Amino acid sequence: MSHIDDLKSFTPAKAFFVGIDSDGCAFDTMEIKQKECFIPNTCNYWELQAVSTMARQAGEFVNLYSQWRGINRFPALVMTLDLLADRPEALERGYKLPEIAPLRDWIGRETALSNTTLKKEVAGTNDPLLTQTLRWSEAVNETVGKVVRNVPPFPYVRQCLETLQAQADVIVVSATPCDALVREWAEHDIARYARMICGQEMGSKKEHLQHCAGGKYAPDHVLMIGDAPGDMKAAKANNCLFFPINPGKEAQSWQRFLEEGIVRFYAGTFRGAYEEELVKEFMDLLPSVPPWKSPRKCC
Repeated sequence: MSHIDDLKSFTPAKAFFVGIDSDGCAFDTMEIKQKECFIPNTCNYWELQAVSTMARQAGEFVNLYSQWRGINRFPALVMTLDLLADRPEALERGYKLPEIAPLRDWIGRETALSNTTLKKEVAGTNDPLLTQTLRWSEAVNETVGKVVRNVPPFPYVRQCLETLQAQADVIVVSATPCDALVREWAEHDIARYARMICGQEMGSKKEHLQHCAGGKYAPDHVLMIGDAPGDMKAAKANNCLFFPINPGKEAQSWQRFLEEGIVRFYAGTFRGAYEEELVKEFMDLLPSVPPWKSPRKCC
């Protein structure tokens, strides 16, 4: 049975459904994974040593501090390289955008962007650029396995999961590889609260929600919790409610969800003014223009 079939065969056991993102949402792992695992490997595998400071700035902006926060690693890589190509300072130091057309093409037609599907593409095309991308991605996973450990869930996550389990089916909805998700959720003994753990090999977050929850629950009984605009887009594409975990204010967000969000979700008073207020606060934290391009305020 395929991964899509696994998702489609998901059967409701409770009246409500909650999808929860993992990195940066349930766990404080975004910063360590990007700064200690992704970006160093990006500099190494894409020969960015001469522009490493700017490469780090671009990588952190895309993956942590912008409206693209939390996107899949492959589009994030392309965006990072493109941002460097748009910086005169990088060009002055000899940076040249790699010929990444094969990667753009693969991203444009593949919905399950993962090492598994990339390996199949490499096997079928023997493309050197895609081969290099696969080596980079595998190196990232290896570094994550070595570096990321003993990072507990954010405060109030466990309490929220304990509260939700009485009335809601909970699944993990993530673009992280499945093995890393299972390891991290099991390490901290919260995997038992999730009926299914869905990673990048199982499709996009939009597909996770669509196949697991679509048409299986009453209106406004499906909620997505995430820390990135991509989580919100996946929710809205499936007409799901969305509760944001605000970057930099994660503990406060989970406490707010515990004390009022869950109550409103179960009471049917979540959609409307309450959700709109949450989304506005969330989006105000995430710019679309890099700081090196933003107009500087005088005095």
